[in-house]
Amino acid sequence: MVNLTTSTKPVSEKEIKRDWLEIDVSDKVLGRVAPKIAYFLQGKHKVNYVSYLDMGDYVVVINAKKIKVTGDKLEEKIYTRYSGYPGGLKKIKLGELLEKNPKEVIRHAVLGMLPKNKLRKKRITRLYVFEDANHPYKDKVKSVVV
Repeated sequence: MVNLTTSTKPVSEKEIKRDWLEIDVSDKVLGRVAPKIAYFLQGKHKVNYVSYLDMGDYVVVINAKKIKVTGDKLEEKIYTRYSGYPGGLKKIKLGELLEKNPKEVIRHAVLGMLPKNKLRKKRITRLYVFEDANHPYKDKVKSVVV
């Protein structure tokens, strides 16, 4: 006979504990690192993960200037944005954006890896990207992810 008194306890938002993780992306490929960052932002590495709650941790990414991309993406990959006005289409190549703002390249890649739902905006706000190894969250970081 099955014991019906013991069951899995549901997780509430009050029980969620967020840690601070640091990821060094120097000499790592952007397409390999972005899914790992999204994985930690969602909280999928936790034992009590549920998809309908925002359980992710804070992620601090360092050395964004030193990230690598494979193939000819530096010249061929183009980011576009449109203002809505005639002639308002702006295009920038990945190589130019890496020189100008490497933080935006990582943020854009991770944002594309997150599920497109109501929790997406809350999750991406917990991502902190820095161009070098100096950041103000050194005292909060508990673990370094390789």
